[in-house]
Amino acid sequence: MGICHSYAPDGRCISLLKILMTNFCIYDCRYCVNRVSSNVERARFSVDEVVKLTLDFYKRNYIEGLFLSSGIIRSSDYTMEQMVEIARKLREDHKFKGYIHLKTIPEADPLLIKQAGLLSDRLSINIELPTEAALQSYAPEKSTLTIKTAMAGVRQSIEDHRPDKKERSNHRPPKFSPAGQSTQMIVGADASTDADIMTSSTSLYSSYKLKRVYYSAFSPIQDASKDLPLVKPPLMREHRLYQADWLLRFYGFETSEIFEDRKNGMLDLDIDPKLSWALTHRAGFPVDVNRATKEQLVRVPGLGLKSVERILRARRQTRLRLADVKTIARSIKISKAFIETSDWTPGSLLDSPSLRQAFAPAPEQLLLL
Repeated sequence: MGICHSYAPDGRCISLLKILMTNFCIYDCRYCVNRVSSNVERARFSVDEVVKLTLDFYKRNYIEGLFLSSGIIRSSDYTMEQMVEIARKLREDHKFKGYIHLKTIPEADPLLIKQAGLLSDRLSINIELPTEAALQSYAPEKSTLTIKTAMAGVRQSIEDHRPDKKERSNHRPPKFSPAGQSTQMIVGADASTDADIMTSSTSLYSSYKLKRVYYSAFSPIQDASKDLPLVKPPLMREHRLYQADWLLRFYGFETSEIFEDRKNGMLDLDIDPKLSWALTHRAGFPVDVNRATKEQLVRVPGLGLKSVERILRARRQTRLRLADVKTIARSIKISKAFIETSDWTPGSLLDSPSLRQAFAPAPEQLLLL
């Protein structure tokens, strides 16, 4: 508990101690359990306590770095100063070589954010909600303009500190947030559709060269003094958004393609978005694994990027059979209906009206309480 995972610039999965410096906050964001009007218990780490915790876990090999966030105490600048001081003590006083991810505060002085970038591996500034209207409704003390201005500043600083490969001088600028920047978006707090969310994410990736948009499922905030049943967050919706995000970033899909047959702008919760797209574009299947281009293969449900690369390499040596594809992809439960090999064709299976039901979860009997 308290340890999360992230990815380093070289692709390594690393374990991070993920903590709040404090859950005190002067803001009253309606989607946040730690808002000023909430009656949750409050706690706060000192700078030295966070440093000691991080070093103790690091020396025991429990973690490889720190993911630090915080509520806003006193002011944005004061809070940011405290977080920067934690990173400074780790880096300079204790020669800490682990990974540091700082959640920065967009309202803080840009000079503080620049100091944070020079001390950390990644910075993140939360966009919070997909639209300005939603932010004004749920967090009126925050501004989309302020958030995006801060994100633009981080992007510019990253570019300014990137060494010029053509420059042969031994002088290189200090590294600034070498793992880039990311952001977080609350899902389910407002009426934004999945299409709205993905359109906003696409714009953020393009405008600020983000490494990642994190989607956080929203649960209605409840008064702890009232005996109310807990409401489960929309985790499946969050999961589908991550899948759609992956399609946009790595599989060559456009937002308009993913949602062209989703009239309500919402992703199908029962099946993944690539399978949903394929079922409505059956005319483009089956795909011949021995002849298809890489762009065609990555759109086959059930085939990931690594499996496609293995297929492309393997077919240079021999014509692939269904058993070969199964060995490469490990599972062809889904892809079998959308491919053909030297010894297999799906035939009428691809046109079956019940094909979707074969992959969707089985219906469950509801309980009467």
